[in-house]
Amino acid sequence: MAGATIKGALISFLPTAIGGIPLPNVIAFQINPETISHTWSEAAPPKPPASQQTPELTDPLAASGLPGETFGFTLSLDANEDVAAADANPVAAGLAQLGGVYARLSALEMLQYPNTPNSGGLLGAVSSAISAAGLGGGNSGVQLVPQSEVPLVLFVWGPGRILPVRVTALTITEKLYNTTLNPIHADAQVTLRVLTPDDLTAIQSDMKDVAKAAYNYTLGLRQAGALANAGSAAASIVGMLPTPL
Repeated sequence: MAGATIKGALISFLPTAIGGIPLPNVIAFQINPETISHTWSEAAPPKPPASQQTPELTDPLAASGLPGETFGFTLSLDANEDVAAADANPVAAGLAQLGGVYARLSALEMLQYPNTPNSGGLLGAVSSAISAAGLGGGNSGVQLVPQSEVPLVLFVWGPGRILPVRVTALTITEKLYNTTLNPIHADAQVTLRVLTPDDLTAIQSDMKDVAKAAYNYTLGLRQAGALANAGSAAASIVGMLPTPL
């Protein structure tokens, strides 16, 4: 018997930590999307020196950094499927019976909300704001409010593609409602921007090293795949190339 299809997932890391390790929030796809758009943009060219007056001499293949990469897809959410699978997952079935797909939608929506690292919660945020406004007394210098960040997310699409991403767009279309007006079916259009190691260097999350490792792991698999493809029909193609004089 063939094994069950692996579910795609988005994994975010909650600001709450146990033993210094952030808690993962796994958003497994209830139904894998049938299609995914995968868009690339060229790596940015390096900026020419200020003294350079001959742009025609600029190397057209020169690049600074890595190419841009985005994913786009639509997730279908259906409370009836959770209810029907009560034996396998009674918790999900109970949530679906009461709230439809609201819990699943909430998990996606929270990927858009920033948190304030190392702020000590609401009290810390208020205290930082008071200090920044110069109302705290004692120290008259400027105090910076801690920077907010949206959650660091890993996009997992099988064992061959695990990439750090930021959710850049989320459009939800709710369909059908239960008696308490919670949606029982919804489609969520998701757009993800892949974060490169250069992007990850500047973030504050403690999980940035894990994110860098994920990016490099996927890049290594791509490089191996490209090498495998190079030998498939190389001889016949290379034979057609002109010989330099």
